[in-house]
Amino acid sequence: MSRSKKIAMKTIYATFKILDEAGGEMRGKEVVDKIRNSVDFDNYEKHVFERTGYVRWESVLHFYTIDTMKAGFLRKQKGNWILTPEGSDALKKYTPEELIEVATKEYWEWDAKNKKQKVDSDDDIELIENVSQSQKALIEQYEEIASTGIREFILSKNPYEFQDLVGALLEAMGYFISSIADKGPDGGIDIIAYSDPLGTSQPRIIVQVKHRPNDAISSDEIQKLSGALKRNSDVGIFVTSGRFSKPASKEAVHSREHIELIDFDRFISLWEEYYNKFSDEQKNMLPLQPIYFLGSNE
Repeated sequence: MSRSKKIAMKTIYATFKILDEAGGEMRGKEVVDKIRNSVDFDNYEKHVFERTGYVRWESVLHFYTIDTMKAGFLRKQKGNWILTPEGSDALKKYTPEELIEVATKEYWEWDAKNKKQKVDSDDDIELIENVSQSQKALIEQYEEIASTGIREFILSKNPYEFQDLVGALLEAMGYFISSIADKGPDGGIDIIAYSDPLGTSQPRIIVQVKHRPNDAISSDEIQKLSGALKRNSDVGIFVTSGRFSKPASKEAVHSREHIELIDFDRFISLWEEYYNKFSDEQKNMLPLQPIYFLGSNE
């Protein structure tokens, strides 16, 4: 077994265990941090590549997550790593070595269908001949760094600054802000917006904003927003810098009133989508810098 695959064997297995214990989903950066604090690495494995600045074991881990994704064991979405039911079963069924072998075999089969060749090399991860997979792994690392940077920037904001970010986003999307709540009790209404400047067109948009990055919004909070929709034509939007619990999502779906949910990931996606429509002042509230990488035809 190559040195790279030995590193992959223990880091991939640790990844699956961490995700399984966390309920199946966790931010990629948090997974890597937990591995760093729970797995022993020697100097070779902790070597930092001068060209990229990445640690060898981290690069190997990202490289081999491509195999596990093709095997259907792992999914990645907006910086989140998600262990699939198949991945959970594989964790229980296979040893660390078997897990890597099965994932790699699945990748070979997928790769063969796409008429490409995968090289199992004993060289350093940055010298592995499968340029396409190495490129994907490197881009994923950059994407996670970018996602973490944006998340930490938003975490540094206070609730009223996050509320202002939401207001700016709605304006960029073409809505007109009627009012934004001042500090203090808001009665469940933080922002009121309309689709026209005078607010004469339906619907009236009632927005609730919660800046709780580490918490899940409960179904009770969705019900409170529903209760704030007094007019038949009112539409509710709940924006959080965290996430929504499953009961909360279900409550929104089955609510008599239309309630749209925007969690942290969706907020960032919308900010990126409408970024060119922000004023310079609004862009400075959450400035982004686009970078283009060579893509893939796969």
